[in-house]
Amino acid sequence: MSDVTALKNLVETFKALKAEIGKIIIGQNDAVDHVLLSILSGGHSLLIGVPGLAKTLMVSTISETLGLDFKRIQFTPDLMPSDILGSEILDETNNFKFIKGPIFSNIILADEINRTPPKTQAALLEAMQERSVTVAGHHYKLAKPFFVLATQNPIEQEGTYPLPEAQLDRFMFSIELTYPSFEEEIEVVKSTTNDEFPKLNTLLSSEQINEFQHLIRRIPVTDNVIEYAVKLVSKTRPKGEYATDLVNNYVDWGAGPRASQNLILGAKAYAAVNGKYSPDIEDVQAVAFSILRHRVVKNYKAEAEGISEKKIIESLF
Repeated sequence: MSDVTALKNLVETFKALKAEIGKIIIGQNDAVDHVLLSILSGGHSLLIGVPGLAKTLMVSTISETLGLDFKRIQFTPDLMPSDILGSEILDETNNFKFIKGPIFSNIILADEINRTPPKTQAALLEAMQERSVTVAGHHYKLAKPFFVLATQNPIEQEGTYPLPEAQLDRFMFSIELTYPSFEEEIEVVKSTTNDEFPKLNTLLSSEQINEFQHLIRRIPVTDNVIEYAVKLVSKTRPKGEYATDLVNNYVDWGAGPRASQNLILGAKAYAAVNGKYSPDIEDVQAVAFSILRHRVVKNYKAEAEGISEKKIIESLF
């Protein structure tokens, strides 16, 4: 199959996926788009929203339509790294046997990831970056494709452990889920208070997802678009050559090179699902906020004066 034919197939598949997911998830179009874009790009996503916005349901619905193995890990203060990665036990022959943990799956839902201590949060770092885990000195490869979709509640901070910047940087997208509109909420209530539950169809396999990921990486990008993406990221770094006044005044730390890589991959995926053969600057801008918002660390002055990440990032365009 040629890349042109494969790209047309991707466009149709993306539309079909959106329609299938829409049987269960009403509204939240931008959030669904970005989760699918991160999967097609081979990245991970952090979903942020108050309780009741169907974060968990969205992830399980997407995994079902993609035909992938799905595991949910409920993060709690007493969760241990071995509860995620697995552990070695003595079998009946007095030999050590490795029992795989839930990390050995295609899609991992890390539910309320900020409710577990840093030691357990760090258990995900190697898996997210290297697609492998090390347990008791043994190295284990994870299945492909592999995605971590984590959820976080922004309003309950008591008894939580904020994710360190090193871990936040592993997430390609930080996706904010908002309240539904009045009409969408009416539709949600109608569809969830009866005795009918729509049947979902599986539209993709793991092999097809891997093929789409390779297709997106093969999409060419012009030098001016790459330069724009790198310059956009450079603008987030205080005291840097391209930093804006807003960044110099209100930002402690800016985004690193991984943000530039993710901007180009995200722009490629965004262009591809819209039927374009190469991304342009508008495609970079379309994914920039979700890629940069969790990589820009505000200072105390920004907090005191109510300067949001959105205002800072918008000033970069």
